[in-house]
Amino acid sequence: MSRWTKVALGDLLRRSDEPAIIDPDAEYHEVTIKLWGKGVVSRRKVRGGEVLTPRRVARTNQLILSKIDARNGAIGLVPPELDGAIVSNDFPSFDFKDPSRCHPGFLGWLVRSAPFVELCKASSEGTTNRVRIKEDRFLSQEIRLPPYDKQESLYAQLEVLAERTRQIEAHLDAVEKDSLRLLVTMATRFDISGEQRQISGWRQRTIADIAAMALCPETVDINRSYPNVGILSYAKGIFGKAPIEGATTSAKTLYRIKSGQFIYSRLFAFEGAYALVPDKFDGCYVSNEFPTFDVNEDLASAKFLMTLFMSENDWHEMRASTKGVGDRRLRIQPEHILSRAILLPPRSEMARIDALFDCHFDLKAKHAAIRQSNAALLPATLERMFASA
Repeated sequence: MSRWTKVALGDLLRRSDEPAIIDPDAEYHEVTIKLWGKGVVSRRKVRGGEVLTPRRVARTNQLILSKIDARNGAIGLVPPELDGAIVSNDFPSFDFKDPSRCHPGFLGWLVRSAPFVELCKASSEGTTNRVRIKEDRFLSQEIRLPPYDKQESLYAQLEVLAERTRQIEAHLDAVEKDSLRLLVTMATRFDISGEQRQISGWRQRTIADIAAMALCPETVDINRSYPNVGILSYAKGIFGKAPIEGATTSAKTLYRIKSGQFIYSRLFAFEGAYALVPDKFDGCYVSNEFPTFDVNEDLASAKFLMTLFMSENDWHEMRASTKGVGDRRLRIQPEHILSRAILLPPRSEMARIDALFDCHFDLKAKHAAIRQSNAALLPATLERMFASA
């Protein structure tokens, strides 16, 4: 980096103060910036009549940052699809003074690097929860800038690498989607037209024929702490939460769950919050918002039951049977689960479904390791490339 010269950001950037002329009948994107260099995106679209405070216009390839979260990597380039979006004063944007001196794409990658995030931290001040970046201090910070042809070269290399990581993610997604489709098809016996087929040995039943509510209530003891779990949406499993403290919870009763049980969230079932309790969460506790079920293993398996709730079509069907005002108030009650009509396969088919269930989740586990390495590739490359920037 011997030819990388130090230059103040203020020599490269100027504050953009283009005011937004709001048409009350038009719609505008509002901008938000993801943390840790994950991109500048639309937060929502608003009608001009809803905008009650002064706004500025953001333009393609401007550098934009969050005053509050720049120290957490909330900084990046405005993408073409957000040209003309409106922003508040908490999101200052900057034009490039001389694009022939500093390649916008190069700086767009540089600001995602750990050294640049540290630079943003050094430009911020304030008390807890009110720390904000100071623009004058930010613009006075110096970076190392290579010759323009080197900027173009590095930008091109990083774009190629980013595209390859996106392709890997897309490939993994496609394989997992195909695996899930095969598993669900095996368990539900839908034909290509979407109609459920009658097949020899498969019997018409309801979930109530193979599963029952598994209530294990315990009165809350103010002197106890109860290990707690939550359920991820989109059938992504269970995660550990902070323990429920008997001395502070308003709940009078909690329910102990057991490994292998089928469990769901009444509130987020329409988003796919269904799971099987893994061994590591055996004996944890939940509120009555998380009904649990035991499966009659003589008739079916918990894996088969879980498979019936692993596709978006299943979640939408459950949602259609609920009542409430607004998404967050819709609750799917246990009777909706138990009354669901199913085709119950013979034991030989059940064993095949269970085996495919295991294969699907083994595949996802292997992919998780690949995804982790893939996600680390760009940050590691940026770290090496801009270590002294």
